Amino acid sequence: MGSVGVETNGMDAREPVVDISVAIAPNDAAAAPGIQKEIAAFPDDVSQDDEARLALLEKARDLVRALETPRETMIKHLWAQTGCIPAITACQRLGVFHELAAEGGTPKFAPAIAKKVKCDPNLLSRLMRHIAAMGYIKETAQDTYKGTNFSSSLTIPVIYGGYNCLPGAMLEACNKFHEYGEEKNWIEPNTIDDGPLQYAYHTKLNLFEHLHATGYGKDFGLHMGGYRQGRPSWMDPGFFPVQERLVEGFDSSSSSDPVMLVDIGGSHGHDVDEFRRKWPEVPGRLIVQDLPPVIGAIDELDAKIERMEYDFHTEQPVKGARTYYMHSVLHDWPNETCLSILSRIKEAMKPGYSRLLINENVIPSTGAYWETTALDMMMIVLLSSRERTKDQWSSLIEDEAGLKITKIWCPRNGVESIIEVEKVE
Repeated sequence: MGSVGVETNGMDAREPVVDISVAIAPNDAAAAPGIQKEIAAFPDDVSQDDEARLALLEKARDLVRALETPRETMIKHLWAQTGCIPAITACQRLGVFHELAAEGGTPKFAPAIAKKVKCDPNLLSRLMRHIAAMGYIKETAQDTYKGTNFSSSLTIPVIYGGYNCLPGAMLEACNKFHEYGEEKNWIEPNTIDDGPLQYAYHTKLNLFEHLHATGYGKDFGLHMGGYRQGRPSWMDPGFFPVQERLVEGFDSSSSSDPVMLVDIGGSHGHDVDEFRRKWPEVPGRLIVQDLPPVIGAIDELDAKIERMEYDFHTEQPVKGARTYYMHSVLHDWPNETCLSILSRIKEAMKPGYSRLLINENVIPSTGAYWETTALDMMMIVLLSSRERTKDQWSSLIEDEAGLKITKIWCPRNGVESIIEVEKVE
């Protein structure tokens, strides 16, 4: 760790373009005073105004980025954040965060927790020390820690699930991406069985097959449930007009048992159950479809929601439904695979009646949100796929699949938009 001048595999031989002094000076010290003034202009309490909260949060990040030196940013990325993931994952699997939340969240002595969870006390002290140094738990005395809202949330399966599946079966694709890129001459990945994930894990399985083969499929399903928490929901007032676009015009005589909504690739049914709760009086059947291992892993789901095993490359068994719905499905696949999925839905849709709602990010041409660009990076390395812009969605859905986009309903920054699609005669 301490040596310098050692030849490193893949080391860039090009000369630096700036002096080393740049790396130990603030990134943008001149911007800091202006950012501080902007922060001071916010109201004292933004907790009830999510738009203001997010704007203030982004300004706080701007201030950190301005004041950090490049060297500090580098150490944060490569040591601090990288080291925090295994520390958090280990503590979650041991049950440390449950212990911190117990007894009203009073401060706990790390060696005492270690005894309860059967961990080497020296090891646990080191893990908790780093988690505290990163601000995720609070140090109240030597080897003594108090939980936070974040650490308490790590007792919730949909929040901690990702800390199991990403380190266990996914992040090596990120770690080896530079090797994959060099081997493939830096061509954009677009093949589902020969991408960065396959390179890193020496497999021909796609991500979902790989997750189930390695035992992390259920954790990934939980992680997707956590990702969706707190995101704009298309079923809420002011987003997509459910009453006007779906409920009104529903044909209860279209069959003996008409269907209101089919959630295709709906995992454990989080979305269709949310629809059931928020729109309890809507007519028609509600169905969640996914592969047999996913459907079989559903623990709890309201009896009104039908569970249906289905591979979306095969004929859609539900014909003429009012709504076919997909949430974060098409972003998992390159265009060729998406066209196969869309063709099966198109066959089942009733022209002028059925709606296809595609719940995905629509990346704006400028000012993309960091969560969306982060997800796009995951698409590159894990699935050889992408988050798409408005033009890319239009090209895929209209030009290639032969469907019609009625409207794109966008919340802030294009996050979790609804692309409303119809079949034309």
